Amino acid sequence: MSGAVLAIDQGTTSSRAIVFSDDFRIAGLGQQEFTQHFPKAGWVEHDPEEIWSTTVDTARTALAASGRAATDIAAIGITNQRETVIIWDRESGLPIHNAIVWQDRRTAEACARLRDDGLEPEITARSGLLIDPYFSATKIGWLLDNVAGARQKAEAGKLAFGTVDSFLIWRLTGGRAHVTDATNAARTLLYNIAENDWDDELLAIFGVPRALLPEVKDCAADFGVTDAALFGAAIPIRGVAGDQQAATIGQACFKPGMMKSTYGTGCFAVLNTGGDRVPSANRLLTTIAYRLDGRTNYALEGSIFIAGAAVQWLRDGLGLIETAAQSGALAAEADANHDVYMVPAFTGLGAPWWDADARGAIFGLTRATGPAELARATLEAVCYQTHDLITAMQGDWSGGGSPVLRVDGGMVASDWTMQRLADLIAMPVDRPTVLETTALGAAWLAGMKTGVWPDAEGFAQAWLRDRRFAPGMDAGMRAAKLDGWRDAVRRTLTA
Repeated sequence: MSGAVLAIDQGTTSSRAIVFSDDFRIAGLGQQEFTQHFPKAGWVEHDPEEIWSTTVDTARTALAASGRAATDIAAIGITNQRETVIIWDRESGLPIHNAIVWQDRRTAEACARLRDDGLEPEITARSGLLIDPYFSATKIGWLLDNVAGARQKAEAGKLAFGTVDSFLIWRLTGGRAHVTDATNAARTLLYNIAENDWDDELLAIFGVPRALLPEVKDCAADFGVTDAALFGAAIPIRGVAGDQQAATIGQACFKPGMMKSTYGTGCFAVLNTGGDRVPSANRLLTTIAYRLDGRTNYALEGSIFIAGAAVQWLRDGLGLIETAAQSGALAAEADANHDVYMVPAFTGLGAPWWDADARGAIFGLTRATGPAELARATLEAVCYQTHDLITAMQGDWSGGGSPVLRVDGGMVASDWTMQRLADLIAMPVDRPTVLETTALGAAWLAGMKTGVWPDAEGFAQAWLRDRRFAPGMDAGMRAAKLDGWRDAVRRTLTA
């Protein structure tokens, strides 16, 4: 059997597909951006049909670019933007509304009411998560209560809910499979991560009918087979993981204590805690890293809502750069004696602050502030937030591990940003040779399950480092800069 695997990476701003050869190298790639919809302040939506069409188009492009036919592909692995909610009609297959994106804050008041009712400790104990609009449950409730007839149809079993992976699998299999994996289920606020099942108590709290929900499988499992008409032949789907868990796998962070951070639209740091569900005293998330052969590995996760999206704002909102790649070079030109702090709370603040009502702010502006200082403040904000996450993780986790951060995502191509990251977290930063670690993780799940790729140990041995960035900033300067950041965040918080 061919060792080639097709990875579908359906992200927040674009759909991507990559064909990996059996030596884990990229053989073909396709990518398309799609429309971001902002119906009201704080609302973010996607058109599910555009998600679907760009997914199919990019998969076909990747296959063509690789010179391979569908019959040459051993399996498909899928990774996806997490927490984003789609509900569709089981008979027609059509969505009842636009997808409500993980960044969307329309349910902030509903979340506040649940916290005021004292429900967060119980919800956290079962799901590992905090009450926040970020997660799926209140988005599902909003759709059921705001789309005419939706709740009645859901209770009658006529509608299906899914995160993006479920929707894509439904479409890819011609409606024959309504499934998800444990990592995506664990991000809904409806899944009991200890019992590995949908939780009736959580379903009651959030008013979500069980008939709406998909079957939950391991990350490497039989998720169905694609319709032959889509790609020229049927291809089995054998791997699924939410994007941050897929990146953790792609970075071969299989041992407890290993840590990765992904810099895409947002930034997400994940610390593997093995078989231990570690409750956080620092408002981090306890979540599922992956589930293989029925065995669950857990993780601590910190989520930053805005990372690369802030660089996009420099480009598209302010016009300070023409391409995101120019941000590092521009930041390097900034006046070293002029500190500007940007708190990128465009859609609220994530971990460890969890302030849904906070909004972005810039501090330290003077007449001398120019594009270079704004660029540096934007990139440093990502580094400061990573420092906050790592500090919180170190406070929760006492199990040891390698004091190295493995990084991936679009922003890590900037040497300036990665060096500043190492300086501010006072920890070595390792950048891998394959930056497409999210797609690679999904591909490994599918390839391993199909038997054409190695097991976890063999895959970990194949991981290669491109460059290590060692911290070099003076301790006094680092402390002063972090003090300035904490003051900026304090001024931004509403809670």
